[in-house]
Amino acid sequence: MNRRSFLKRTLAVSGGLLVASRLPAPASVEAANDAASKWRTFEVTTKVEVLEPKGASKVWLPVPLMTDTDYFKRLGDTWTGNAAGMGNLRDAKYDAGMVYAEWTPSEKSPALELTSRFATRDRQIDFKKPNKAIKEDPEVLKLYLQPTALIPTDGIVADNAKVITLGAKRDIDKAKAIYEWVVDNTFRDPKVKGCGLGDIRAMLESRNLSGKCADLNALYVGLARASGIPARDVYGVRCATSADFKSLGKAGDITKAQHCRAEVYLTGYGWVPVDPADVRKVVLEERPEGLSLQDPLVKKARAKLFGAWEMNWLAFNYAHDLKLPNSSAKPLPFLMYPQAETTEGRKDSLEPESFRYTMTAKEI
Repeated sequence: MNRRSFLKRTLAVSGGLLVASRLPAPASVEAANDAASKWRTFEVTTKVEVLEPKGASKVWLPVPLMTDTDYFKRLGDTWTGNAAGMGNLRDAKYDAGMVYAEWTPSEKSPALELTSRFATRDRQIDFKKPNKAIKEDPEVLKLYLQPTALIPTDGIVADNAKVITLGAKRDIDKAKAIYEWVVDNTFRDPKVKGCGLGDIRAMLESRNLSGKCADLNALYVGLARASGIPARDVYGVRCATSADFKSLGKAGDITKAQHCRAEVYLTGYGWVPVDPADVRKVVLEERPEGLSLQDPLVKKARAKLFGAWEMNWLAFNYAHDLKLPNSSAKPLPFLMYPQAETTEGRKDSLEPESFRYTMTAKEI
């Protein structure tokens, strides 16, 4: 089925006039007030200008998770701009939401501003207290066992997964073995653009296991799926400083603070947060001289990031191989950065200056 048929589209046509609209929070948003001392509320604003547009211009901006979780509540989105049409889109396969805007060739200064509000609280899995009542939709689990274009589950990925999990019987033991292997064998490469691409077959075939979060956490996800354990990348952006690690928080605005995390589904625990990539970030960036895996700070991060996330972070979606609606360009490996196109093609989302976007965050 054509993925475009999954999209629910509502566009407000403005005739070139300023348009403001809203994507409301779901009815369950009142739950964000529960345990008020534990929840934090943030506002993230993304401003986009398409510079020197050629012909018609289009922009797609990711919005927070469309479905509430026990750690994340969406509080609604508002947007404003001078587009001929603006509205919200939703990809039902991955439940990925976005705001879409399009401008006619006559508009010489396309502009869009999106403000998203959300509430978060830290996650911590108590592995001493499994709960057999925790269930997930079998179709959801099936989805997160499937390969994607850059995350295959056969060949060299399956071969490595088999070796890494040798002797492990339970899914939790396999998931932990994969986590430890990724931490031990990968490296953060500061020269990689953005968060990386996540081409795990190329990483394993070249034995160059370096990269950034979208590489290292994709490797975890692929090895888990190849081991028969549902797993998924969660794409988002850091929105506040970290209480535990200087290197794991935002610095200034968040225009280049995108960060991919991962989850693995374990029987009795549900979706478990993991982030081996951030362990490697602590190794490289927590102190100017770098740290070893034996350093107490790294050991602290390593112990924490299998089963816990500090929620100073905005989660966008789980989407892979996403064909942007009304786009003539190829599908995106994932939707984490603002996207823009003109008749000349897609702008480089890793170079904010190429179509000028900025992202800021504040706690409210």
